[in-house]
Amino acid sequence: MDEILVRGGRKLTGTIAANGSKNAGLPILAATLLADGEYHIKNIPDLSDIRTMIKLLRTIGTEAEFTDHELHITTKEIKNHEAPYELVKIMRASIYALGPLLARCGQAKVSFPGGCALGARPIDYHLEALHKLGVTIQIKHGYIYAKTKGLKGSEIFFENKTVGATANVLMAAVLAEGTTVIENAACEPEISSLAEFLNKMGAYIEGHGTEIITVHGVKKLHPVDFSLIPDRIEVGTLLVAGAITNGKITVTNCIPEHSGIVLNKLRDIGYTVEARDNSITIYNKGKRKPVEISTNPYPAFPTDLQPLFAALLSTIDGKSIINENIFSDRFMYISELQRLGADIKLSGSRISIDGGNKLSGARVMAPDIRAAATLVVAALAAEGETRISRVYHLDRGYEYLENKLASLGADIERIETDALY
Repeated sequence: MDEILVRGGRKLTGTIAANGSKNAGLPILAATLLADGEYHIKNIPDLSDIRTMIKLLRTIGTEAEFTDHELHITTKEIKNHEAPYELVKIMRASIYALGPLLARCGQAKVSFPGGCALGARPIDYHLEALHKLGVTIQIKHGYIYAKTKGLKGSEIFFENKTVGATANVLMAAVLAEGTTVIENAACEPEISSLAEFLNKMGAYIEGHGTEIITVHGVKKLHPVDFSLIPDRIEVGTLLVAGAITNGKITVTNCIPEHSGIVLNKLRDIGYTVEARDNSITIYNKGKRKPVEISTNPYPAFPTDLQPLFAALLSTIDGKSIINENIFSDRFMYISELQRLGADIKLSGSRISIDGGNKLSGARVMAPDIRAAATLVVAALAAEGETRISRVYHLDRGYEYLENKLASLGADIERIETDALY
């Protein structure tokens, strides 16, 4: 299995482009099941999760050709209605097939989802909302068996904001009879992008980007061409990489408005952040200071960038606090950062970081996607050599991150190893 080898201590400088958003792309790929015809989707990142979703679509019956960040999908006959365990166990986003299959075929069989181990992420919200749309659900042998004699619009209220369930309901409700109102809906840019994709297909969705989304069901949809929005989490990762090395980098192919609170938090720390139409530049010319961060649903601070900021704050003098309000097990990276010399203490859903210690290279192991990126970024600031294992996690969410960092001046490479994890 591969490892990432980093020799720290180099400042990053230069310009790098962010890829398209994985979290926008996965539900949009699933939504191609809603209508027959040929789709052309651009700016798709080449990630293992994307390729898993494409494999799932082929299993269901689509034809797909993926080259040079562009995907051509032809959706004709749906050959089966199953998202099998072999695919769902490695990527929980396979649950996105549930809504489109119900809307298109009236039935679906989807294995319970897997993916990153970040604590309890129940799919109850998905199932309860679909039941309100007229879906009968049985759970047996590790699978969700769902059927409907016809989807009916309904009023749906989510007790907590949920991106996945909001997306699944959108994809089901567009072909339901009548109107569906989703209250306390997720407001993420990825949900807005999905709604824009569906509207371009002929759906009638209002209010996306707000907490109340209204879906007026239509009879039929049609295939379209579309381009994914940039990946705001990769943008944040690259900015932190520049910041932690005290370098100066510019990230292009981004939408600064999608990263507003992240940019403000970097400014609070002391970095100069210059946002333009589709680029962001970061550098440091003053004293850095500790901050407090609390994760919450968009537009608040994203949980996916919390580990990256923990690494950054470990290098800054003073005590910083991070409160995690989304995923109970998001802190699994702490022991690995401690191996690099970070002084982090965990208490419930809060960590305190006594920053300013010089990080030093060590062997570390990534427990999930964002932890993998965090360890890579921390290693950039560490003295000596760091070897990061289980980087298959990294490949689920970042397209050759090591190559991007190397192009900015990092001493980093991917190496083959015979080690067993």
